[in-house]
Amino acid sequence: MSYPESLVPAADSAKYGLIWKDAVDPNEGKYPGFRPNLEEKTDGMDIIRDVAIPMRDGVTIYGDVFQPESSTTRLPTLMTLSPYGKHAPKTFDLFPGSGVPKGTVSKHTVWEGCDPVHWTAKGYAVVNVDSRGSWASEGYLNVLGPQEAYDGYDTIEWIARQPWSNGRVGLCGVSYLAIVQWRIAQLKPPHLACINPWEGYTDAYRDHTHNGGIPETKFLHFSDWSCQFSRNKTEAWFKSNQAHELLDEYHESKRAGNLAAITVPAYCVVDWGDHGLHTRGTLHGYETISSKHKWLEVHGRKKWQYFYQPSSLARQEAFYQKFLKGKPSEVDSWPSVRIEIRDRAYEGTWRDEKEWSIKRTRFALKYLDAESRKLQDSLPYLLGHVSYDSLSKTGNNAQFAYTFVRDTEVTGSMRLRLWVSTGTESDDLDLFVSVDKLDVEGQVVPFVAFAMFDNAPLALGWLRASHREMDLGLTHHNRPWMKHRRRLPLRPSEIVPVDIEIIASSTKFLRGESLKLTIQGTDIFSCPEIGPTMMHENSVNKGKHTIYTGSVFDSYLVLPVID
Repeated sequence: MSYPESLVPAADSAKYGLIWKDAVDPNEGKYPGFRPNLEEKTDGMDIIRDVAIPMRDGVTIYGDVFQPESSTTRLPTLMTLSPYGKHAPKTFDLFPGSGVPKGTVSKHTVWEGCDPVHWTAKGYAVVNVDSRGSWASEGYLNVLGPQEAYDGYDTIEWIARQPWSNGRVGLCGVSYLAIVQWRIAQLKPPHLACINPWEGYTDAYRDHTHNGGIPETKFLHFSDWSCQFSRNKTEAWFKSNQAHELLDEYHESKRAGNLAAITVPAYCVVDWGDHGLHTRGTLHGYETISSKHKWLEVHGRKKWQYFYQPSSLARQEAFYQKFLKGKPSEVDSWPSVRIEIRDRAYEGTWRDEKEWSIKRTRFALKYLDAESRKLQDSLPYLLGHVSYDSLSKTGNNAQFAYTFVRDTEVTGSMRLRLWVSTGTESDDLDLFVSVDKLDVEGQVVPFVAFAMFDNAPLALGWLRASHREMDLGLTHHNRPWMKHRRRLPLRPSEIVPVDIEIIASSTKFLRGESLKLTIQGTDIFSCPEIGPTMMHENSVNKGKHTIYTGSVFDSYLVLPVID
């Protein structure tokens, strides 16, 4: 069942600069084998395996269809599309610390997708589809490529034509399964009734593969491994990204570039701790879409655990009941925005808001002072500087602290302005930033991050200095927006201003507690022995970095304060 060589997307390869690799035979990925139209009755469901779904260009992709056993009614449908394998070859055993108890989902659940056993019992059909070029689906797999949106459109319309369908399709799932939802919804499939992007970025370059313009080098390898099973070729995801430093056509092809076109109801969920992956893009997606009915929920917990917990499933059901079954539900009384203001890991307070970003935000500038190593309310009069070894991984860095004199909530993105230079050894520098909360005794307060960790900073930021050119039309007080279209190298010892986006967070500081800002030349929080965390090992750093403060060098941190 080989995909015809004449239909290999050579034009896309030339246009986007894709690099292909030989895939791994699906049978090596614990694949149960190609079983076209195999019918099963199990776990209260009627299942049809490997149903052929025709695409507009003649390619066939394959999906598994789950329905309530012996159903005779037309059903609303939940749909997933991903390259991970609809037979669910991965388990949460791969991720110790994920917080998902064994037995939470059935063996029928695609990785990061909805559990068919749960949802068919609620009166829904579930269709899990293998992306073009993955597993038995025909074609070549272009990871997060534009073709997936058209394939998703065609699959939705195919579902709507089936005799068991009520004509309403909703998209669901986490991460990759959420990212494709933005892309599909932009095309406005007539029978797409709603989307539920749960932790899904919208701009692969800015949100994940090139944090601040610095190429990511660890999680990309995991993504490569996850997308390697095919009967044809798959994109060499890591190599392709490393070959494209700037935001060019290749990276544009991985971006949801017309979010304003999305008008379907959307329930968007993300956590504050998915630094360098889904937090930034989900928030931007919610802000930008044009949907009349849209909701945002931001929590401080672990994303997989939160997705499958009973209270979250109940809210998902309320959303789908409203827009897929056409029945009233609690959605009618939901606030537009619901956020958790964190005190520390697993402790926080929920609050309703009318919008995101929060309009009543007050932007407080805290100026860096190299002499005292503090953040101050006013610009220091005297010039100062602090230097550190740019390649040190053992705590050689610049740190600044601010102690709050009253209870203060910091919610939103932070913008860090630095005046920096590197020596004569390099024309560029990679900057890594973390923000921590310190208790009244000066001890670091832990937060949840990256789906698995309980001991992370409250926020992170990155920037490669040669990528410092901002798009002023998209830059906000507390969020710089980088163009990433060209390199602006530094001259030897040249002092330049750079603006670093620190990913949005929400944290309560009590009187006497402190915010600690750390700046260094290497990753601040990473666990190389376990994933999924971001790492950036292809450094441009050499020698020392110097940060300048005071007088004409107004290095500062913008805090988004909610009074």
